[in-house]
Amino acid sequence: MRVRVVVAAAMLALAGPLILAPSSAAGPGDPVVAARQASMKEMAAAARAIAEMFDRKRAYEPAAFKQAADTLNARAGALIGEFPHGTLGAPSAAMPEIDDARPEFEALARHIGRLADALAAKAGNAPAAITADMRMTGPPMDGGSLLGKRPGAAEADPAKMPAEHLLHLILQDCTSCHSKFRRKTE
Repeated sequence: MRVRVVVAAAMLALAGPLILAPSSAAGPGDPVVAARQASMKEMAAAARAIAEMFDRKRAYEPAAFKQAADTLNARAGALIGEFPHGTLGAPSAAMPEIDDARPEFEALARHIGRLADALAAKAGNAPAAITADMRMTGPPMDGGSLLGKRPGAAEADPAKMPAEHLLHLILQDCTSCHSKFRRKTE
């Protein structure tokens, strides 16, 4: 009997997060959760830096713009892998609903990645000063309005969008993802 208990315990330990229920998800002390939280902070800082450059709250520097855009691109490319099964739910802010809507979550992550990739490409050729073609002008380029994207609107090519618009779309996707998949913390 004792051997069965030891074997069962060993099998459970080896299975690890594959069999964890959302109620026993990893917490903030877990290395995956800690890495994910650090990644989100890096993305937020990079997005804030770029936004402040466009808002003239921070001096525009092509090298700093490129570094921030490269950070967004690298972190966006790793998003899907940063939310594995078994690391969702309390006490992490990542909601277990991510697993229930995995295709939607991954589509949002891939879209952020495409936008961040285009932004990083533009930042790689950044001029010495913010130019008019880097700025958002005219009607929304994604078929949307202040109330959101119109259903059935064609997806614009990110490579043809101004850098400022790309940043706004990245932030819009981040907000959408957080509103659906992130538990509010105090």
